[in-house]
Amino acid sequence: MIEPVANTHTPPRLTGFALVVRYGGFAFLSSTANLASQKVCFWLYSGVGSLMVALVIGTGVGLVSKYLLDKKWIFYDPAQGAKAHGKKFGLYTMMGLFTTVIFWGTEALFHHIFPQEVMTYVGGALGLAMGYVVKYHLDRRFVFTGSGLRAPSAAEDAPAVPGGKTSA
Repeated sequence: MIEPVANTHTPPRLTGFALVVRYGGFAFLSSTANLASQKVCFWLYSGVGSLMVALVIGTGVGLVSKYLLDKKWIFYDPAQGAKAHGKKFGLYTMMGLFTTVIFWGTEALFHHIFPQEVMTYVGGALGLAMGYVVKYHLDRRFVFTGSGLRAPSAAEDAPAVPGGKTSA
């Protein structure tokens, strides 16, 4: 019988710059999905309450895509299964409630102040950017507590020498 091999892969330690680039890239992707979903909603419906419909649909699309990207590629969360995902996604969503107020408030403010449709999206993009900065810190502290964003060990910082051993 073949014994399963434990996953001994240690996720790479992200440097400040790499973290900003990766997190920013994922924020951009999920923001694009959010705003594109909103645009589709406005194409399909432009009546009473169309802004709220677009905000809810766009937020849902952005939330799910960002959770999946953050879990795997930012926080290296190893949790598997519906129970673990449910708990993490619930916490992730709760942390997002505050940042959603920032996003929605900024977008709605721009929508009501400026008559041009493009300014609604400018407000949305600005609100999303501010919200993501706050959200990263909340998620790291409260959701993905076993984060892959750990301090390096002495062995990881030691220069490699021939033969695969470290000089530490």
